[in-house]
Amino acid sequence: PATGACVYSAGINERAVFRYEVKGCEVIWAVKDKAIGNTFFDAGAAQFLVPSLEADRAESAAPCKRTRYTTEEPAPEAAQTFSADEYSRGQKPGTVESGSALGPDWHRGIELQGAEKVTRRVSVEYQCEVDQIFTSEEFLLSSTPTLKPDTGSWPVYVLLTNGKTFGCDLVVSATGVVPNTEPFLHGNNFSLATDGGLQVDHHMMALEPDVYAAGDVCTACWDHSPLWQQMRLWTQARQMGWYAGRCMAADVLSEPIELDFCFELFSHVTRFFNYKVVLLGKFNAQGLGSNHELLVRCTKGQEYIKVNDANKNSKKEICYCLVDL
Repeated sequence: PATGACVYSAGINERAVFRYEVKGCEVIWAVKDKAIGNTFFDAGAAQFLVPSLEADRAESAAPCKRTRYTTEEPAPEAAQTFSADEYSRGQKPGTVESGSALGPDWHRGIELQGAEKVTRRVSVEYQCEVDQIFTSEEFLLSSTPTLKPDTGSWPVYVLLTNGKTFGCDLVVSATGVVPNTEPFLHGNNFSLATDGGLQVDHHMMALEPDVYAAGDVCTACWDHSPLWQQMRLWTQARQMGWYAGRCMAADVLSEPIELDFCFELFSHVTRFFNYKVVLLGKFNAQGLGSNHELLVRCTKGQEYIKVNDANKNSKKEICYCLVDL
């Protein structure tokens, strides 16, 4: 049978399936919202991206013009990439080694080739979630009428809340980030924010002497700039970690330190559906209410640019854009 995959929710899947090297595979993408990419885009931008689901992927990737991140020393004259294959690193079977975070290079070295002859086939199921997951044995024993696919036998079956059932080789679940604070709570008096993260002040200190936190595990509890927001992205974790190191050094040297400029304006640059994406400020008008204007320019297949003017006749403009460069 043809190789299949069911991909469920969240922003990481735009990169996991459509930006990275998934080939020869039918993809069933289940999203809980009315449009794809709800974490990053409004419905208009999502509609702009929909044709990319059926577009052929480029034969060769564009040159990488940024630093690549790796967890291992590359071979001489080799590209710096992270390989998740323990055998390719010469390790003994069963050896466990920490990998990289879900940054821009986590997929490199992983072969994602299906059995289909087509480059890719994508179907989107909107406004639904995963209800149940069955092994092939559980599926055969199930008496539920809806669990009767037309053809084929699969290692795993997924029942969605819209009543549809899909047979898959692989299920990828990416549903956002929950701060993993549990290992640090026992025997300590850390304060947790409402989202479960460790509360940190403007020096990244976790409200305990000499304890600092950065990245997904923490929640920024100082008064934020009007154009900054915390999103648990790899770029923001890197910025926080770098700033936390500066704060620790300043504390040891008893020197003052100002809040870094990266906390003045939210910014994130990535690629979705083969478009370069630039997100700035409150790019989806988060927390602005109704007192703002939306200025949109869209050229089908080329660019989608939106500016949120939060204060008419002022310079407080915040935007995002998707541009085919």
